[in-house]
Amino acid sequence: MGIFDIFIAVILGIVEGITEWLPISSTGHMILVNQFLHFSDAGFQEMFLVVVQLGAILAVVLLYWDRIWPFRFRHRKEGEAVIDWKIMQLWFKILVSCLPAAIVGVLFDEIIVEMFYNEIVVAGALIIYGVLFILIENWNKGRRPAITNVAEIGYNTAIIIGVFQLLAAIVPGTSRSGATILGALLIGVARGAAAEYTFYLAIPVMFGASLLKIAKGGFHYGVSGTVTLLVGMIVAFVVSLFVIRFLLGYIRKHDFKFFGYYRIALGIVVILYFTLSGASVA
Repeated sequence: MGIFDIFIAVILGIVEGITEWLPISSTGHMILVNQFLHFSDAGFQEMFLVVVQLGAILAVVLLYWDRIWPFRFRHRKEGEAVIDWKIMQLWFKILVSCLPAAIVGVLFDEIIVEMFYNEIVVAGALIIYGVLFILIENWNKGRRPAITNVAEIGYNTAIIIGVFQLLAAIVPGTSRSGATILGALLIGVARGAAAEYTFYLAIPVMFGASLLKIAKGGFHYGVSGTVTLLVGMIVAFVVSLFVIRFLLGYIRKHDFKFFGYYRIALGIVVILYFTLSGASVA
């Protein structure tokens, strides 16, 4: 692995940091970038595209540490630890939301990749969910959300959001954040709360996927591979910090329809590129 691999890691880190949090599908963007940029080791590339997500998720951990870390010290000198049970309940709900995708992912991951990981499915998901964003936002216009903050999300709501996250696990191009936000909006969750809950959901999902990928394939890429991976993760981390803050500021004044139009345009670009070039995702 050489200097050009470091350059690719930087580009993919930027793409990951932007597309993981905006509801526009990191998969749709990655397959386009992968048509032009390849690591010198194909096995490393497959591992990198999963594990680089750890950099992105660390941005969420940093930004929301006080809201997601349930252990507190009542008296620092004495070291008496107390548990914030409201935060623990939030984690129980997050785990409930993650169960559907976790079960299906562990049991059927290879089958899903073989059946659905192609340009037609990815482009179709981009366009269909783009249309749904526009339709749902039009339907939501003027409606008052029933749930205005994350603390109000109950277990029934959590499992429904988890089912929408499952759709993203099955169909590439759906966008994990896009699917969960859409599901949350449909059942009356406010945009800000939907986005924040989606960020939290990403923590166990991305950590689990990354560790599973390393456990299955091992890490045998030496010092150069380690450096390349760390560069991508650091870039994804830094970019994610800005993108998460941007998204939260954006949705205070705007709805998600812009992302719907963007997804439709990207889906058309994916179809045109693979049709005209004769290339394939695989």
